[in-house]
Amino acid sequence: MPEMTFAVRWPDGAEERLYSPSLVVHDHLAVGGRYTVDDFVARSTRALRLASDRVAERFGMRCTSAEAQADEIRATAARFDPAAGPVEVLAMEPPLPGAAAVPAAAPRPGVLR
Repeated sequence: MPEMTFAVRWPDGAEERLYSPSLVVHDHLAVGGRYTVDDFVARSTRALRLASDRVAERFGMRCTSAEAQADEIRATAARFDPAAGPVEVLAMEPPLPGAAAVPAAAPRPGVLR
């Protein structure tokens, strides 16, 4: 199962590299996307829950690393006022196979531009 990392910049300017045991995060976030804190939490924790589910289907147990990462995202987000600036997705590694030229500017619900 391919693992991935995704880098974000929080509203206070802090940058963080996050982990997922699955590429499913690509289905929920976009490089260059700017999300409200609440929307970022909803999207990223949904993706991590699905990633953990995929691990459980394949290996018979949930991924505690994905669940811990989701908890850390929620804890970091709790420091910010809902009106705080956006969370920006800086990078996702590895990229999806065959998705080399996907523009980050594609409109998505909840994305700030």
